[in-house]
Amino acid sequence: MSLFAASEAENRRQARPLAARMRPRTLTEFVGQEHFLGEGKLLRRLIKADRLAALLFYGPPGTGKTTLAHLLATETRCQFQQLNAVTSGVKELRQVLENARDILSAEGTRTLLFIDEIHRFNKAQQDALLPDVEDGAVVLVGATTANPFFAVNSALVSRSRVFEFHPLEIEEIKEVLRNALIDDERGLGQTVINLHDDALEFLAATCDGDARQALSALEIGVLSTDARPIEFTLDLAAESVQRKAITYDRDGDSHYDSISALIKSIRGSDPDAAIYWLARMLEGGEDVRFLTRRLVILASEDVGNADPQALPLAVATMQACEFVGLPECQLNLAQAVAYLACAPKSNAATIAIGEARSDVREGRTLPVPVHLRDRHYAGAKRMGHGEGYQYAHDAEDAVSSQDYLGVEREFYRPVERGFETELAQRLEKIRAKLRQDRSDP
Repeated sequence: MSLFAASEAENRRQARPLAARMRPRTLTEFVGQEHFLGEGKLLRRLIKADRLAALLFYGPPGTGKTTLAHLLATETRCQFQQLNAVTSGVKELRQVLENARDILSAEGTRTLLFIDEIHRFNKAQQDALLPDVEDGAVVLVGATTANPFFAVNSALVSRSRVFEFHPLEIEEIKEVLRNALIDDERGLGQTVINLHDDALEFLAATCDGDARQALSALEIGVLSTDARPIEFTLDLAAESVQRKAITYDRDGDSHYDSISALIKSIRGSDPDAAIYWLARMLEGGEDVRFLTRRLVILASEDVGNADPQALPLAVATMQACEFVGLPECQLNLAQAVAYLACAPKSNAATIAIGEARSDVREGRTLPVPVHLRDRHYAGAKRMGHGEGYQYAHDAEDAVSSQDYLGVEREFYRPVERGFETELAQRLEKIRAKLRQDRSDP
């Protein structure tokens, strides 16, 4: 060993970025992914039982896929080997697999083979993994940012357990940052840093659930400040991520005021204002799922049957945002917001269900008319259930003249906008025919 080996190792350690130095060393230090790694969850049970075989880690960058692979090797006493599918070919893969078999035979130690960007392997490379996965020679952990059910061979997916990594929550990112501030050995604990609460909130909210990005911004802010002790302000945080600090509290007035402005702008048919408020919320780190839920509600509440395509579009937007994720899903959101703002508006269905439920709660409970009652059970005929029912499709226009409620009551009143104009004309004729049953002696 070199006389200066210890010094050289320390220099290399110091040169590593904060995110690399703060990589968790044990499962206890690992933050996030509680939905499959928490106590009693599937992956935790597999680790305890030492029954890892083939795993596919799917999720955005900075959520802990590589780190967890290292920890799994430590927990299960496996030798760790890593390949990158972008730079490695079949030759390198076969060599690693052969070495894994030799180590297993000679030492009884299994190899955990971590393959980053596994979806970049072609079919032949992925197929080369199957024999060693099946006979247990290696523990395969493949990481991908693409949905493995689309990007990875079905044969490999069927032999693997798929774990979807979620972006870290804001509170989880805060925990990571706080740990870095107090760690004397690997983090910034030897430097006096007063991290302001709004700066911490900003760093956690603007990293899009990526712990590596948050730690990098924290380190940049510290290394670029000469004054001691360091006052890590909101302005310094904004400069460290090269992004303007947006005043936005996801749990406070900004959240509720902004979503109110967005909904009212869409309801008021102003796409420009609606797009602005959407951008404001996205820049503030608003939860995309919250936004898509509100758009789905609005599509029925404020557009309704004036444009029946509004609801399918909103639902498709919700699904697209789940599949694509930020930043690209901002395009899906912008398309939906612009369409909903420009669509003809009707709250007729909203008013109808409100009035009907009010009648149910406050009025007399109406019995089901005898001719509409179920007649598909023994004894129904003797009770007269279903007697006199007219099958609608037997009528020329598929509208039979019969009473469906027992009293005359109108809840749904279409407006004279969009498709509801046509519905209103059609409904007028339908109701006239239905009323014949009540007027005929």
